[in-house]
Amino acid sequence: MPVTMTEIRNYTHQEILPVIRGVALAILLSALDQTIVVPAVPKMGHDLQGQGHLAWIVAAYLLTGTAATPVFGKLSDIYGRRKLLQPAIIVFVLASMGCAVAQNLPEMIFMRALQGIGGAGLITIAQTAIADVVPPRERGRYQIYMSGMWGIASIAGPIAGGALTDLLSWRAIFWINLPLGVVAYISSGRALRLLPPHAPGPVKIDYLGAGLLMASITAWLVLCSSGGRDFAWNSPLAAGLAIGGAILTGLMIWQERRALMPMLPLHIFANKIVLGGLALSFTNSLCTFGGTFLLPLYFQYVRGTNAAVSGAFTTPFLLAFVVMSYAGGHVARWLGRTKPTILLALAACLAGLVLLASMGRSTPLALCVAYMVLLGGGIGLVQPNITVAIQNAADRRDVGVATGCMLLFRAIGGSAGVTLAGTVLLEAGFHMAFAACAVAALLALLIGMLMRDMSLRSVH
Repeated sequence: MPVTMTEIRNYTHQEILPVIRGVALAILLSALDQTIVVPAVPKMGHDLQGQGHLAWIVAAYLLTGTAATPVFGKLSDIYGRRKLLQPAIIVFVLASMGCAVAQNLPEMIFMRALQGIGGAGLITIAQTAIADVVPPRERGRYQIYMSGMWGIASIAGPIAGGALTDLLSWRAIFWINLPLGVVAYISSGRALRLLPPHAPGPVKIDYLGAGLLMASITAWLVLCSSGGRDFAWNSPLAAGLAIGGAILTGLMIWQERRALMPMLPLHIFANKIVLGGLALSFTNSLCTFGGTFLLPLYFQYVRGTNAAVSGAFTTPFLLAFVVMSYAGGHVARWLGRTKPTILLALAACLAGLVLLASMGRSTPLALCVAYMVLLGGGIGLVQPNITVAIQNAADRRDVGVATGCMLLFRAIGGSAGVTLAGTVLLEAGFHMAFAACAVAALLALLIGMLMRDMSLRSVH
Protein backbone atom coordinates (compact mmCIF):
# COMPACT_ATOMS: atom_id res chain seq x y z
CA MET A 1 0.00 0.00 0.00
CA PRO A 2 1.29 3.51 -0.75
CA VAL A 3 2.82 5.68 1.91
CA THR A 4 0.66 8.75 2.55
CA MET A 5 0.84 11.91 4.57
CA THR A 6 -0.15 11.48 8.19
CA GLU A 7 -1.74 14.88 8.36
CA ILE A 8 -3.50 17.02 5.78
CA ARG A 9 -4.42 20.51 6.88
CA ASN A 10 -4.61 24.08 5.70
CA TYR A 11 -1.73 26.41 6.50
CA THR A 12 -1.99 30.05 7.46
CA HIS A 13 -0.28 32.82 5.51
CA GLN A 14 2.26 33.17 8.32
CA GLU A 15 3.10 29.46 8.09
CA ILE A 16 3.27 29.43 4.29
CA LEU A 17 5.70 32.33 3.86
CA PRO A 18 8.70 30.62 5.57
CA VAL A 19 8.20 27.53 3.40
CA ILE A 20 8.01 29.61 0.22
CA ARG A 21 11.10 31.61 1.13
CA GLY A 22 12.95 28.48 2.16
CA VAL A 23 12.45 26.68 -1.15
CA ALA A 24 12.72 29.82 -3.31
CA LEU A 25 16.48 29.86 -2.83
CA ALA A 26 16.64 26.22 -3.93
CA ILE A 27 14.76 27.17 -7.10
CA LEU A 28 17.17 30.07 -7.68
CA LEU A 29 20.18 27.80 -7.15
CA SER A 30 18.98 25.34 -9.79
CA ALA A 31 17.73 27.96 -12.27
CA LEU A 32 20.86 30.09 -11.98
CA ASP A 33 23.15 27.20 -12.80
CA GLN A 34 21.36 26.69 -16.12
CA THR A 35 22.15 30.25 -17.25
CA ILE A 36 25.34 31.35 -15.50
CA VAL A 37 27.49 28.66 -17.14
CA VAL A 38 26.74 29.52 -20.78
CA PRO A 39 29.02 32.60 -21.15
CA ALA A 40 31.91 30.70 -19.57
CA VAL A 41 31.75 27.60 -21.79
CA PRO A 42 34.28 28.78 -24.44
CA LYS A 43 36.86 29.65 -21.76
CA MET A 44 36.25 26.30 -20.04
CA GLY A 45 36.83 24.48 -23.31
CA HIS A 46 40.10 26.34 -23.88
CA ASP A 47 41.46 25.71 -20.39
CA LEU A 48 40.34 22.08 -20.28
CA GLN A 49 41.51 21.40 -23.87
CA GLY A 50 38.14 20.19 -25.01
CA GLN A 51 36.95 22.70 -27.59
CA GLY A 52 35.51 19.96 -29.79
CA HIS A 53 33.04 18.78 -27.15
CA LEU A 54 31.88 21.99 -25.49
CA ALA A 55 28.21 21.14 -25.87
CA TRP A 56 28.56 18.33 -23.34
CA ILE A 57 29.31 20.82 -20.55
CA VAL A 58 25.69 21.98 -20.89
CA ALA A 59 24.18 18.73 -22.20
CA ALA A 60 25.47 16.57 -19.33
CA TYR A 61 23.59 18.72 -16.79
CA LEU A 62 20.46 18.72 -18.94
CA LEU A 63 20.43 14.96 -19.55
CA THR A 64 20.84 13.77 -15.96
CA GLY A 65 18.70 16.56 -14.55
CA THR A 66 15.81 15.78 -16.86
CA ALA A 67 16.01 12.03 -16.37
CA ALA A 68 16.05 12.35 -12.58
CA THR A 69 13.04 14.67 -12.17
CA PRO A 70 10.27 12.03 -12.00
CA VAL A 71 12.44 9.83 -9.76
CA PHE A 72 12.92 12.64 -7.25
CA GLY A 73 9.20 13.42 -7.42
CA LYS A 74 8.24 9.84 -6.58
CA LEU A 75 10.82 9.44 -3.82
CA SER A 76 9.65 12.66 -2.20
CA ASP A 77 6.08 11.31 -2.26
CA ILE A 78 7.38 8.32 -0.30
CA TYR A 79 9.90 9.81 2.11
CA GLY A 80 8.82 13.44 2.37
CA ARG A 81 10.15 16.64 0.82
CA ARG A 82 12.74 17.57 3.46
CA LYS A 83 14.45 14.16 3.44
CA LEU A 84 15.03 14.49 -0.31
CA LEU A 85 15.62 18.23 -0.76
CA GLN A 86 18.52 18.55 1.66
CA PRO A 87 20.50 15.59 0.23
CA ALA A 88 19.87 17.06 -3.23
CA ILE A 89 21.41 20.34 -2.08
CA ILE A 90 24.45 18.46 -0.74
CA VAL A 91 24.90 16.60 -4.06
CA PHE A 92 24.53 19.85 -5.99
CA VAL A 93 27.09 21.72 -3.88
CA LEU A 94 29.65 18.89 -3.85
CA ALA A 95 29.31 18.50 -7.62
CA SER A 96 29.74 22.28 -8.02
CA MET A 97 32.99 22.06 -6.06
CA GLY A 98 34.04 19.18 -8.30
CA CYS A 99 33.37 21.35 -11.37
CA ALA A 100 35.42 24.16 -9.85
CA VAL A 101 38.51 21.96 -9.47
CA ALA A 102 38.11 19.87 -12.66
CA GLN A 103 41.38 19.50 -14.56
CA ASN A 104 40.12 18.07 -17.84
CA LEU A 105 36.92 17.83 -19.87
CA PRO A 106 35.90 14.27 -18.82
CA GLU A 107 36.07 15.32 -15.16
CA MET A 108 34.00 18.43 -15.91
CA ILE A 109 31.37 16.45 -17.84
CA PHE A 110 31.08 13.87 -15.03
CA MET A 111 30.70 16.55 -12.36
CA ARG A 112 28.17 18.47 -14.47
CA ALA A 113 26.15 15.26 -14.83
CA LEU A 114 26.23 14.80 -11.04
CA GLN A 115 25.31 18.43 -10.57
CA GLY A 116 22.31 17.92 -12.87
CA ILE A 117 21.01 15.16 -10.60
CA GLY A 118 21.21 17.49 -7.61
CA GLY A 119 19.58 20.30 -9.59
CA ALA A 120 16.69 18.02 -10.52
CA GLY A 121 16.02 17.41 -6.85
CA LEU A 122 16.13 21.13 -6.07
CA ILE A 123 13.57 22.20 -8.63
CA THR A 124 11.23 19.20 -8.40
CA ILE A 125 10.96 19.00 -4.63
CA ALA A 126 10.78 22.77 -4.18
CA GLN A 127 7.77 23.01 -6.50
CA THR A 128 6.13 20.01 -4.86
CA ALA A 129 6.67 21.41 -1.36
CA ILE A 130 4.82 24.55 -2.42
CA ALA A 131 1.90 22.38 -3.53
CA ASP A 132 1.90 20.76 -0.08
CA VAL A 133 1.22 24.00 1.78
CA VAL A 134 -0.62 26.21 -0.74
CA PRO A 135 -4.02 25.13 -2.13
CA PRO A 136 -4.20 25.41 -5.94
CA ARG A 137 -6.56 28.38 -5.89
CA GLU A 138 -4.24 30.35 -3.62
CA ARG A 139 -1.06 29.56 -5.55
CA GLY A 140 -1.12 32.84 -7.46
CA ARG A 141 -0.74 34.80 -4.23
CA TYR A 142 2.77 33.46 -3.87
CA GLN A 143 3.71 33.15 -7.55
CA ILE A 144 5.93 36.23 -7.44
CA TYR A 145 8.51 34.29 -5.40
CA MET A 146 8.83 31.55 -8.03
CA SER A 147 8.62 33.73 -11.14
CA GLY A 148 11.02 36.17 -9.50
CA MET A 149 13.63 33.45 -9.04
CA TRP A 150 13.40 32.44 -12.70
CA GLY A 151 13.52 36.07 -13.77
CA ILE A 152 16.63 36.75 -11.69
CA ALA A 153 18.31 33.64 -13.10
CA SER A 154 17.40 34.55 -16.69
CA ILE A 155 18.66 38.11 -16.48
CA ALA A 156 21.44 38.00 -13.89
CA GLY A 157 22.81 34.54 -14.76
CA PRO A 158 24.46 35.36 -18.12
CA ILE A 159 25.66 38.76 -16.83
CA ALA A 160 27.17 37.27 -13.66
CA GLY A 161 28.69 34.36 -15.56
CA GLY A 162 30.41 36.65 -18.04
CA ALA A 163 31.60 39.07 -15.35
CA LEU A 164 33.00 36.38 -13.06
CA THR A 165 34.77 34.70 -15.97
CA ASP A 166 36.37 37.96 -17.13
CA LEU A 167 37.26 39.38 -13.72
CA LEU A 168 38.22 36.22 -11.82
CA SER A 169 37.92 32.82 -13.47
CA TRP A 170 35.23 30.54 -14.83
CA ARG A 171 35.86 28.42 -11.74
CA ALA A 172 34.32 31.19 -9.63
CA ILE A 173 30.85 30.54 -11.10
CA PHE A 174 30.92 27.14 -9.39
CA TRP A 175 32.50 28.26 -6.13
CA ILE A 176 29.69 30.73 -5.46
CA ASN A 177 27.32 27.75 -5.17
CA LEU A 178 29.03 26.83 -1.89
CA PRO A 179 27.76 29.76 0.23
CA LEU A 180 24.43 29.82 -1.63
CA GLY A 181 24.03 26.09 -1.01
CA VAL A 182 24.77 26.42 2.70
CA VAL A 183 22.13 29.13 3.04
CA ALA A 184 19.64 27.07 0.99
CA TYR A 185 20.32 23.98 3.15
CA ILE A 186 19.71 25.85 6.40
CA SER A 187 16.68 27.81 5.21
CA SER A 188 14.96 24.83 3.57
CA GLY A 189 15.64 22.63 6.60
CA ARG A 190 13.94 25.09 8.90
CA ALA A 191 11.07 25.76 6.52
CA LEU A 192 10.20 22.17 5.65
CA ARG A 193 9.95 21.15 9.30
CA LEU A 194 6.46 22.63 9.08
CA LEU A 195 5.41 19.92 6.65
CA PRO A 196 3.90 16.78 8.20
CA PRO A 197 6.13 13.71 8.11
CA HIS A 198 5.24 10.81 5.89
CA ALA A 199 3.87 7.82 7.73
CA PRO A 200 6.12 4.80 8.21
CA GLY A 201 5.08 1.81 6.18
CA PRO A 202 6.33 -0.92 3.85
CA VAL A 203 8.61 0.64 1.26
CA LYS A 204 9.95 -1.31 -1.69
CA ILE A 205 11.92 0.91 -4.02
CA ASP A 206 11.41 0.09 -7.69
CA TYR A 207 15.09 0.27 -8.67
CA LEU A 208 14.57 -1.51 -12.00
CA GLY A 209 11.77 0.86 -12.90
CA ALA A 210 13.91 3.87 -11.97
CA GLY A 211 16.79 2.61 -14.11
CA LEU A 212 14.59 1.87 -17.13
CA LEU A 213 12.82 5.22 -16.74
CA MET A 214 16.07 7.21 -16.68
CA ALA A 215 17.58 5.20 -19.55
CA SER A 216 14.55 5.66 -21.79
CA ILE A 217 14.37 9.40 -21.01
CA THR A 218 18.07 9.78 -21.83
CA ALA A 219 17.66 8.05 -25.20
CA TRP A 220 14.72 10.25 -26.21
CA LEU A 221 16.36 13.42 -24.93
CA VAL A 222 19.60 12.80 -26.84
CA LEU A 223 17.56 12.16 -29.98
CA CYS A 224 15.45 15.30 -29.53
CA SER A 225 18.34 17.59 -28.57
CA SER A 226 21.00 16.38 -31.02
CA GLY A 227 19.06 15.02 -33.99
CA GLY A 228 19.58 17.07 -37.14
CA ARG A 229 22.47 18.94 -35.50
CA ASP A 230 25.11 16.52 -34.21
CA PHE A 231 23.91 13.69 -36.47
CA ALA A 232 21.46 13.38 -39.35
CA TRP A 233 17.89 12.29 -38.71
CA ASN A 234 18.33 9.42 -41.19
CA SER A 235 21.63 8.27 -39.67
CA PRO A 236 22.12 4.86 -38.00
CA LEU A 237 22.68 6.64 -34.66
CA ALA A 238 19.30 8.39 -34.86
CA ALA A 239 17.62 5.10 -35.76
CA GLY A 240 19.40 3.33 -32.91
CA LEU A 241 18.33 5.95 -30.40
CA ALA A 242 14.71 5.80 -31.60
CA ILE A 243 14.59 2.00 -31.51
CA GLY A 244 16.45 1.85 -28.19
CA GLY A 245 14.18 4.49 -26.68
CA ALA A 246 11.08 2.60 -27.81
CA ILE A 247 12.37 -0.71 -26.40
CA LEU A 248 13.39 0.88 -23.09
CA THR A 249 10.02 2.65 -22.82
CA GLY A 250 8.21 -0.65 -23.45
CA LEU A 251 10.29 -2.39 -20.79
CA MET A 252 9.66 0.45 -18.38
CA ILE A 253 5.89 0.20 -18.89
CA TRP A 254 6.04 -3.58 -18.39
CA GLN A 255 7.99 -3.14 -15.15
CA GLU A 256 5.73 -0.40 -13.80
CA ARG A 257 2.63 -2.52 -14.39
CA ARG A 258 4.01 -5.34 -12.29
CA ALA A 259 5.84 -3.38 -9.56
CA LEU A 260 4.29 -3.26 -6.10
CA MET A 261 5.27 0.40 -5.70
CA PRO A 262 6.10 1.62 -9.22
CA MET A 263 8.54 4.48 -9.66
CA LEU A 264 6.19 5.94 -12.29
CA PRO A 265 2.59 5.01 -11.36
CA LEU A 266 0.85 4.59 -14.71
CA HIS A 267 -2.53 5.47 -13.23
CA ILE A 268 -1.59 9.16 -13.29
CA PHE A 269 -1.91 9.02 -17.08
CA ALA A 270 -5.51 7.82 -16.72
CA ASN A 271 -6.34 11.23 -15.25
CA LYS A 272 -7.35 13.16 -18.37
CA ILE A 273 -6.51 16.56 -16.90
CA VAL A 274 -3.04 15.43 -15.85
CA LEU A 275 -2.51 13.78 -19.24
CA GLY A 276 -3.68 16.90 -21.05
CA GLY A 277 -1.45 19.06 -18.87
CA LEU A 278 1.58 16.89 -19.67
CA ALA A 279 0.83 17.06 -23.41
CA LEU A 280 0.44 20.81 -23.06
CA SER A 281 3.75 21.07 -21.19
CA PHE A 282 5.49 19.35 -24.09
CA THR A 283 3.90 21.28 -26.95
CA ASN A 284 4.02 24.66 -25.21
CA SER A 285 7.70 24.19 -24.34
CA LEU A 286 8.39 23.07 -27.90
CA CYS A 287 7.15 26.36 -29.32
CA THR A 288 8.31 28.73 -26.58
CA PHE A 289 11.82 27.36 -26.12
CA GLY A 290 12.26 27.35 -29.88
CA GLY A 291 11.11 30.95 -30.09
CA THR A 292 13.30 32.15 -27.23
CA PHE A 293 16.30 30.35 -28.73
CA LEU A 294 15.82 32.32 -31.95
CA LEU A 295 15.42 35.80 -30.42
CA PRO A 296 19.09 36.61 -29.58
CA LEU A 297 20.21 35.00 -32.85
CA TYR A 298 17.84 37.26 -34.80
CA PHE A 299 19.40 40.38 -33.27
CA GLN A 300 22.93 39.11 -33.88
CA TYR A 301 22.60 37.73 -37.41
CA VAL A 302 19.82 39.85 -38.92
CA ARG A 303 20.34 43.18 -37.17
CA GLY A 304 24.10 42.84 -36.70
CA THR A 305 24.38 43.37 -32.93
CA ASN A 306 26.95 41.72 -30.67
CA ALA A 307 26.07 39.17 -27.99
CA ALA A 308 25.85 41.71 -25.16
CA VAL A 309 23.49 44.01 -27.07
CA SER A 310 21.29 41.11 -28.18
CA GLY A 311 20.97 40.10 -24.54
CA ALA A 312 19.93 43.62 -23.60
CA PHE A 313 17.32 43.67 -26.38
CA THR A 314 15.70 40.49 -25.03
CA THR A 315 15.35 41.91 -21.51
CA PRO A 316 11.78 43.19 -22.16
CA PHE A 317 10.84 39.63 -23.10
CA LEU A 318 12.11 38.33 -19.75
CA LEU A 319 10.45 41.11 -17.78
CA ALA A 320 7.12 40.40 -19.50
CA PHE A 321 7.53 36.77 -18.51
CA VAL A 322 8.03 37.62 -14.83
CA VAL A 323 5.21 40.18 -14.65
CA MET A 324 2.62 38.05 -16.41
CA SER A 325 3.62 34.96 -14.44
CA TYR A 326 2.68 36.81 -11.28
CA ALA A 327 -0.45 38.35 -12.79
CA GLY A 328 -1.61 35.02 -14.22
CA GLY A 329 -1.63 33.41 -10.80
CA HIS A 330 -3.90 36.13 -9.47
CA VAL A 331 -6.25 35.82 -12.46
CA ALA A 332 -6.56 32.07 -11.91
CA ARG A 333 -7.21 32.69 -8.22
CA TRP A 334 -9.98 35.17 -9.07
CA LEU A 335 -11.58 32.89 -11.69
CA GLY A 336 -11.21 29.72 -9.64
CA ARG A 337 -10.05 27.76 -12.70
CA THR A 338 -7.10 27.70 -15.08
CA LYS A 339 -8.43 26.89 -18.57
CA PRO A 340 -9.51 30.43 -19.57
CA THR A 341 -6.11 31.81 -18.58
CA ILE A 342 -4.27 28.99 -20.34
CA LEU A 343 -6.19 29.56 -23.58
CA LEU A 344 -5.60 33.33 -23.46
CA ALA A 345 -1.90 32.77 -22.83
CA LEU A 346 -1.52 30.23 -25.64
CA ALA A 347 -3.30 32.61 -28.03
CA ALA A 348 -0.81 35.33 -27.04
CA CYS A 349 2.11 32.94 -27.67
CA LEU A 350 0.70 32.05 -31.10
CA ALA A 351 0.16 35.71 -32.02
CA GLY A 352 3.63 36.66 -30.78
CA LEU A 353 5.34 33.95 -32.83
CA VAL A 354 3.35 34.79 -35.98
CA LEU A 355 4.35 38.44 -35.62
CA LEU A 356 7.98 37.50 -34.95
CA ALA A 357 7.92 35.45 -38.17
CA SER A 358 7.09 38.66 -40.06
CA MET A 359 10.18 40.52 -38.81
CA GLY A 360 13.00 41.53 -41.09
CA ARG A 361 16.09 43.74 -40.96
CA SER A 362 14.03 46.92 -41.41
CA THR A 363 11.33 46.14 -38.82
CA PRO A 364 11.23 49.03 -36.30
CA LEU A 365 12.84 48.09 -33.02
CA ALA A 366 9.74 49.19 -31.09
CA LEU A 367 7.65 46.62 -32.99
CA CYS A 368 10.24 43.90 -32.33
CA VAL A 369 10.06 44.67 -28.62
CA ALA A 370 6.24 44.65 -28.69
CA TYR A 371 6.21 41.23 -30.37
CA MET A 372 8.71 39.87 -27.82
CA VAL A 373 6.66 41.25 -24.94
CA LEU A 374 3.57 39.53 -26.33
CA LEU A 375 5.39 36.20 -26.51
CA GLY A 376 7.09 36.61 -23.13
CA GLY A 377 3.83 37.58 -21.48
CA GLY A 378 2.08 34.56 -22.97
CA ILE A 379 4.80 32.21 -21.73
CA GLY A 380 4.74 33.74 -18.27
CA LEU A 381 0.96 33.48 -18.17
CA VAL A 382 0.71 29.84 -19.25
CA GLN A 383 3.50 27.93 -17.51
CA PRO A 384 2.45 28.45 -13.86
CA ASN A 385 -1.17 27.70 -14.75
CA ILE A 386 -0.21 24.39 -16.36
CA THR A 387 1.61 23.50 -13.14
CA VAL A 388 -1.38 24.44 -11.00
CA ALA A 389 -3.80 22.52 -13.26
CA ILE A 390 -1.73 19.32 -12.99
CA GLN A 391 -1.18 19.57 -9.24
CA ASN A 392 -4.85 20.41 -8.70
CA ALA A 393 -6.03 17.34 -10.62
CA ALA A 394 -3.45 14.82 -9.33
CA ASP A 395 -4.17 12.64 -6.32
CA ARG A 396 -2.53 13.92 -3.14
CA ARG A 397 -0.20 10.89 -3.02
CA ASP A 398 0.97 11.55 -6.61
CA VAL A 399 1.66 15.29 -6.53
CA GLY A 400 5.42 14.79 -6.46
CA VAL A 401 5.64 12.34 -9.35
CA ALA A 402 3.09 14.35 -11.39
CA THR A 403 5.21 17.48 -10.90
CA GLY A 404 8.33 15.58 -11.89
CA CYS A 405 6.63 14.28 -15.04
CA MET A 406 5.53 17.81 -15.93
CA LEU A 407 9.11 19.06 -15.65
CA LEU A 408 10.25 16.06 -17.70
CA PHE A 409 7.79 16.73 -20.54
CA ARG A 410 8.67 20.42 -20.43
CA ALA A 411 12.40 19.69 -20.74
CA ILE A 412 12.00 17.23 -23.61
CA GLY A 413 9.64 19.63 -25.39
CA GLY A 414 12.13 22.45 -24.91
CA SER A 415 14.97 20.37 -26.33
CA ALA A 416 12.84 19.37 -29.30
CA GLY A 417 11.85 23.00 -29.84
CA VAL A 418 15.43 24.25 -29.90
CA THR A 419 16.37 21.43 -32.29
CA LEU A 420 13.38 22.16 -34.53
CA ALA A 421 14.11 25.88 -34.63
CA GLY A 422 17.81 25.33 -35.27
CA THR A 423 17.18 22.81 -38.04
CA VAL A 424 14.66 25.00 -39.85
CA LEU A 425 16.92 28.03 -39.37
CA LEU A 426 19.79 26.30 -41.14
CA GLU A 427 17.58 25.13 -43.99
CA ALA A 428 15.23 28.07 -44.62
CA GLY A 429 15.93 31.16 -42.41
CA PHE A 430 14.37 33.12 -39.55
CA HIS A 431 10.89 33.61 -41.07
CA MET A 432 10.29 29.88 -41.45
CA ALA A 433 11.92 29.06 -38.10
CA PHE A 434 9.56 31.37 -36.20
CA ALA A 435 6.68 30.07 -38.34
CA ALA A 436 7.53 26.47 -37.36
CA CYS A 437 7.35 27.49 -33.70
CA ALA A 438 3.99 29.17 -34.42
CA VAL A 439 2.66 25.86 -35.80
CA ALA A 440 3.70 24.18 -32.54
CA ALA A 441 1.92 26.97 -30.64
CA LEU A 442 -1.23 26.31 -32.65
CA LEU A 443 -1.03 22.63 -31.70
CA ALA A 444 -0.66 23.62 -28.04
CA LEU A 445 -3.71 25.86 -28.33
CA LEU A 446 -5.77 23.00 -29.80
CA ILE A 447 -4.70 20.70 -26.95
CA GLY A 448 -5.62 23.41 -24.45
CA MET A 449 -9.08 23.74 -26.00
CA LEU A 450 -9.65 19.99 -25.69
CA MET A 451 -8.32 19.81 -22.12
CA ARG A 452 -11.07 19.44 -19.51
CA ASP A 453 -11.38 22.24 -16.97
CA MET A 454 -11.59 21.75 -13.22
CA SER A 455 -12.35 24.12 -10.36
CA LEU A 456 -9.31 24.95 -8.28
CA ARG A 457 -9.38 23.59 -4.75
CA SER A 458 -9.44 26.22 -2.02
CA VAL A 459 -8.34 23.64 0.54
CA HIS A 460 -6.05 20.62 0.42
